[in-house]
Amino acid sequence: MSLFRTPSARQMTIGLTLLRLVLGFTFIMHGGQKLFVYGLPGVTGAFAQMGIPMPGLLGPFVALVEFFGGIAIVLGLLTRLAALGIASTMVVAILTVHLKAGFFNPAGVEFPLSLLAAAITLVVVGAGAFSIDALIGRRLQSADPVSIDRATGAARKAA
Repeated sequence: MSLFRTPSARQMTIGLTLLRLVLGFTFIMHGGQKLFVYGLPGVTGAFAQMGIPMPGLLGPFVALVEFFGGIAIVLGLLTRLAALGIASTMVVAILTVHLKAGFFNPAGVEFPLSLLAAAITLVVVGAGAFSIDALIGRRLQSADPVSIDRATGAARKAA
């Protein structure tokens, strides 16, 4: 592995898989804590105390997005959509809670900003080859009688 070469497709796949597993597990744990430890009434109360608008709606919504979005990201299923949902929760968390505490942990933007960057990375590049998304994509492409050559942009009829 060279420090100055573009990573191979295999290296990118391994990197995206590791990113998905860690990010997804982190959000499964955070959402699970909200759902199964604090409970929805506890999350709603905490959101109200933090000054987050519509806490009765947003508290449960965030708990569900984090938990089920985390599961989707680990599986690589609807990864871009799940990562977009997670990224949006991190933007709101940063702006409403963490920004006023500065950069550093435990209350600053350091951790949620890192999670936001990881989620945006998955929104931009997708789940990678080791994912349900890639499996669905391959099946859809093989069922499509017309494929697009990525290099030339020309449509070709499948034989």
